[in-house]
Amino acid sequence: MAKRRRFNSNQGGHPEALVSRADNVQAFTFGDPTPVLDRREILDYAECLNAGRWYEPPISWEGLARSWRASVHHNSAIAVKRNVLTSTFRPHKLLSRSAFQQLAQDYLVFGNLYCEKAVNRLGGVLALDPAPAKFVRRGTDLSRYWWVPSWNQERELGEVFHLLEHDINQEVYGLPEYLAALNSAWLNESATLFRRKYYLNGSHAGFILYMTDAAQNPDDVDAMRKALKDSKGPGNFRNLFMYAPNGKKDGIQIIPISEVAAKDEFFNIKNVTRDDVLAAHRVPPQLMGIIPSNTGGFGDAGKAARVFYENEILPLQARFQELNDWIDEEVVTFGPYALADAAA
Repeated sequence: MAKRRRFNSNQGGHPEALVSRADNVQAFTFGDPTPVLDRREILDYAECLNAGRWYEPPISWEGLARSWRASVHHNSAIAVKRNVLTSTFRPHKLLSRSAFQQLAQDYLVFGNLYCEKAVNRLGGVLALDPAPAKFVRRGTDLSRYWWVPSWNQERELGEVFHLLEHDINQEVYGLPEYLAALNSAWLNESATLFRRKYYLNGSHAGFILYMTDAAQNPDDVDAMRKALKDSKGPGNFRNLFMYAPNGKKDGIQIIPISEVAAKDEFFNIKNVTRDDVLAAHRVPPQLMGIIPSNTGGFGDAGKAARVFYENEILPLQARFQELNDWIDEEVVTFGPYALADAAA
């Protein structure tokens, strides 16, 4: 009677195995993949629920934070915009380059940035401190802000500048514009996890040995089974020899596992989802280190950088300069983008 034994996929990623007696068939299945985020709750758009002193976000900030690292291209596209903005930013005595980088990253990931004004006892401004957008909640009167890192911690912030990516359904919080590409980013991650599980499954022999010949000695079958088991792990890809006296035609067949692998849509899924994510972020692929698959390439990187700078970076810089109107001082200013100027 076969006995089923279940392994915890979080402890080393072992597959679920059907363990049986030596004279029965042994089968192995892939373990369950563990995605960064594969829950529908993040896109279950709801109203900004009233939590008493503040409003809850319309979607999960935790989900957006985890999804940032779900896809290589999603992560890289945001990092490219953040790095270009940071490189062109001119530091100010009230706002350092490091603080601005945090503000830019929060805005690109969450669609919100919060900058708290640190003042002295006389009311003078000492610095502009970024408040991580993941933990900031907007008060029910829309003029107060709360720092809520956990369910049992809360602190009201001082005077806060809030820059948000406008949403068509509510005006309490901003939402990032890449939300439409999240399903593609998650599918890209799922394809990668499937391929990882394929290699971690342990079938390093690379084929299925199918035996129907009844003329074989049971000891020979046991020896073959042991040889196949020993081909897993370190020292794999050993050569196997089978001697079948009085065997019948097709009594022993070898079915390569690669035939199964060739039928999956791994590369198509990776390429299509990559294009979806890049279309949502509008970042040229040559600026992200992507190798072209065609002989013609992606075109001139300098010209692409120029178009990217004018269409994406300049509008973002204009949004960040709204901070100057709030504090009534030229704190946020930008210099030229060297790569774009070289292409001009």
